[in-house]
Amino acid sequence: MQFLLPCCYGFVACVAYCMCVHLKGWRMVWASLGGAIGWCIYLLFGFSHNDLFQYLMASIAVSAYSEVMARLNKTPVTGFLLVSMLPMVPGGGIYNTMQYAVSGDNSRFLSTGLHTFGIAGAIALGVLLVSSTVRLFTTVKHQKEEERLRRQSDASSK
Repeated sequence: MQFLLPCCYGFVACVAYCMCVHLKGWRMVWASLGGAIGWCIYLLFGFSHNDLFQYLMASIAVSAYSEVMARLNKTPVTGFLLVSMLPMVPGGGIYNTMQYAVSGDNSRFLSTGLHTFGIAGAIALGVLLVSSTVRLFTTVKHQKEEERLRRQSDASSK
């Protein structure tokens, strides 16, 4: 139950965000499910005792899920990606960083700020890895298809 409840909270938070940005129907459900999956992956990698690694793995999983769902629904990846990443946004870290900055607690400001920046970097790295890999594969696939069609065209013209 301790594992399932946070994933459900992530799903509900994503549904609420979908309502705010007017994402409706099954896309709302699929995008919100991505948020729950991302948080589930984050919790599954809790054994590592390194939250940056947890965020990286969750980000990779959510990015891959978003790429697949975008292809299946014939919609842009960003619609799924933005909603699905919502539970991983380090909002508490950003808030605490600013609170320490305003109160003049420089050491806590720096440590919290660097940690929050690390989380954001891990999330960005996960998205970058997956989107670059998908783009590489689709580019190679299209090049092979063009080469095959070119050879077919050359063979038929002879």
